[in-house]
Amino acid sequence: MSATAVTPLTSADAETVIAAARAAAEAAGVPVSVTVLDAGGHLLAFRRDDGAVLISGETSTRKAYTALQLDTPTADLVDLVKPGGPFHTLPTALDKPLLFIAGGTPVHRDGRLIGAIGVGGGTPEQDHSFATTALEELIR
Repeated sequence: MSATAVTPLTSADAETVIAAARAAAEAAGVPVSVTVLDAGGHLLAFRRDDGAVLISGETSTRKAYTALQLDTPTADLVDLVKPGGPFHTLPTALDKPLLFIAGGTPVHRDGRLIGAIGVGGGTPEQDHSFATTALEELIR
């Protein structure tokens, strides 16, 4: 039995994500970095706004990677890695660039994971909102 092929995340999709996240951030007056990864965790697109804090490039990429690897928005993981949480040791147990701060979200098409979005530069709540807005624009 063969699985139905799912269209992967494309460069055009990535540009849609970047534009939507940046528009949402610009409307809020927040310069950000936006990272889009494909299903294999490879960089598909990246954009850092003028004036975005330098670390936002790294955080946006790590948020996207975390959302991809765990197939969960990073906002949903924050409490799980706090002291006493069920995955408290996960951030240090693996030699991977995971970051458990809101702003990363997986991207699905036809029920399959095809990539992830990461946004950094604002507060965690802002970054999550910008990533969610970008995802909504993509799946329209």
